[in-house]
Amino acid sequence: MVDVKLFGDTYRRKKVLITGNTGFKGSWLSAWLLSLGADVYGLSVDIPTKPSVFEELELLKKVHHAFGDICDLATVKERIDAVEPDFVFHLAAQPIVSVSYQAPVDTILSNVLGTTHVLEALRLYAKPCTAVIITSDKCYDNVEWVWGYKETDALGGKDIYSGSKGAAEVIFKSYYHSFFKKPDSNIRVATARAGNVIGGGDWALDRIVPDTMRSWSREEAVEIRNPRATRPWQHVLEPLSGYLLLGQMLHEDPKFNGESFNFGPDDSQTHTVEDILKDLSKTWRIDPGKAYRVTGDRKFHEAGLLKLNCDKALHHLHWIPVLSYEELIRYTGEWYYRFYKEGREMYDHTVGQIREYCIRAAQKERIWTK
Repeated sequence: MVDVKLFGDTYRRKKVLITGNTGFKGSWLSAWLLSLGADVYGLSVDIPTKPSVFEELELLKKVHHAFGDICDLATVKERIDAVEPDFVFHLAAQPIVSVSYQAPVDTILSNVLGTTHVLEALRLYAKPCTAVIITSDKCYDNVEWVWGYKETDALGGKDIYSGSKGAAEVIFKSYYHSFFKKPDSNIRVATARAGNVIGGGDWALDRIVPDTMRSWSREEAVEIRNPRATRPWQHVLEPLSGYLLLGQMLHEDPKFNGESFNFGPDDSQTHTVEDILKDLSKTWRIDPGKAYRVTGDRKFHEAGLLKLNCDKALHHLHWIPVLSYEELIRYTGEWYYRFYKEGREMYDHTVGQIREYCIRAAQKERIWTK
C-alpha cells in the first residue's frame, strides 16, 4: 500500500468480522482490510442495492461471507462463535431516514435489537475480541445549533431513524457498564459516530450523491428537495480511517474501553447540496445549469444543519481527516464516472483510491501511517 505499517500492522493475519459488509461502508472497509492483510469475514442479511459496490468489487470471492439477519440472536452468536474473530466492526443497520418513516418497526428492530444481539453475542463469546460499534451522527438530539455535537451531548431524535441510533448508543453504554467494564472481561467495545459520508459505490435511496449519479448516468437532471441544506461532507475513507484507528487503539489500551468517538470533517468541508452538485458536475463535464432542478418536495423531516465536534478523536486518538474538499469531489466523481461512462473494473480503481489516500495521509504524517 505504502512503505509503512498502517495502523501499526494491527490487522495483518487477524480475523475481522464485519456485520453489514455488503453495504457501502462495509464494502469499502472490506477492501481496505484485505489490503492490510486481514482475514475478512462478513455477515449481512442481503445485498442492499442494485447496482451494488459489494458485487462490483467481487467481494464475495475475496471475503468469507455469510448471509444472516442480526435480528436473530442465534444467527449472530453462531457466526461469532464460528469465525472466532479478533475484531468486530458492527455496521449492519437500516441506514435510510426515509425508509424509517415507511418501516419504523423494522428500523428499530435492526438498529436497536440488532445492535443488542451483537453485544449479547460478544458477552457470551469466550475469547478476547475488540469491537467497534458504528452508529451515526444522527444519534444526537439535533437542535440545529451551529456548533458541533460532542460525545457528551444529549442523544435522541425527532424521527425514528435518529431515535433508533440514539437508543443503540444507550444499549451500548448499559452493556459496557453491566458486562464489559469488568476487569476480567475478554471484550473491549467502543462506538463510532459519523455522517454525511459520500464516495464511489453508494447506491442507497434518498441520498443526494447516489440520486445524482443515477440521474446523470441517464443524462437527466437530478431532482433535489433542499439545495441550501448544509452538511459537513466527508469521503468514506475518512471515517473508516477513524474506525480502524479506534480498533487499533482499543486493542492496545483498555482506557478506550466503553468510549464513544465522533469522526467528521473540519469546517472547510461544510457546503450546501447545491455546492456539491455544481462541483461534481465538473468531473462529469455537465453544464451546472442542467445538472439539477429543485422540486421543494419534502416528504419527511430533514435536518438543516448537523455537524460533529471531533476534538475528542483529535486529543485522544490523534485522528485528523486527510482529504481536502477538492479531493473529496474528485475521488467521488471519478469513481462513478469510471463505472457509468467507462465501464472499468472497479476493484482495482477502488484499491487505487485507498492507496492514494494512504499516501496522502503519510505525506501529512497522520498517526496511523507511522
